[in-house]
Amino acid sequence: MITGMPRIAIAVRDFDRIVTTFRDQFGMPVIDISDSSVDSLGAKLAMCVPGKGSNIEIMCPEIADAPLSQSLQRFLDRRGEGLFALMLEAPTPDEEAEVLIERGLRVLPLMDGAGGRDIHPKSTHGVLIRVYPVGSFEGQKEQTDKTLGLSGITRVMIAVRDIEQAILVYGTKLGMPVDPIVVDDVRGVKSAICHPPTGGMIELVSVGDGDGAFAKSIDEFLQSRGEGMFALVLETQDLQKTADGLSHRGLNVSAVSAGTIEIARADMFGAQIHIEAK
Repeated sequence: MITGMPRIAIAVRDFDRIVTTFRDQFGMPVIDISDSSVDSLGAKLAMCVPGKGSNIEIMCPEIADAPLSQSLQRFLDRRGEGLFALMLEAPTPDEEAEVLIERGLRVLPLMDGAGGRDIHPKSTHGVLIRVYPVGSFEGQKEQTDKTLGLSGITRVMIAVRDIEQAILVYGTKLGMPVDPIVVDDVRGVKSAICHPPTGGMIELVSVGDGDGAFAKSIDEFLQSRGEGMFALVLETQDLQKTADGLSHRGLNVSAVSAGTIEIARADMFGAQIHIEAK
């Protein structure tokens, strides 16, 4: 049984710069675990651990012949920096893997040095999913910079072409509760919310009949990159204050809609960030 979505990983080339971005510009507590992760996994790792929602994990290849570094480098060569993997947890990942295989998901053999099992993106609408043991990261969540008040990941948007098929994967095959499809005329999309037991939510999004800016951005993403993780959604108590603070700290902030702002993908190492009013 899947018990939660503890974090989502971003693959980057410049580890120090993204750590500085999250720590100094976003005001998030960041735990750098590279001292141990390079020796054990061959990659630099850090974890953003705000007080609410799922964590943001930073991954950067370091030792070329290490399996994790090879996986990260292939991703960077093919797609560039950006959202790399969605992490789930289960009490016993190997046992969970057998269940998921029986349900028709393509689960890969255990990677050397890995603590969990990977589900191939071709069976999860373009999303690399890693199933780890419960409590796979023990770092304690901390208070974000109160000036900006940003949460962790409250929702990840996954752009899909066929939302009914995506619900079959994330609901039936992965065994997580999924709300009924909502036709969102304002954004011009169809949407369904998946609820992992802990951590943030997963929003499955497909283009609807509308021609709004959000629907167009989803369509452009699907056309250029294919299905996959489209954006991370964070929350704040005071949206205008947060927007002003991020702009003052050098980030390119723009309005997406009433109650939502966006950080340009170019400023966020290929990872689109939406911030909503709490």
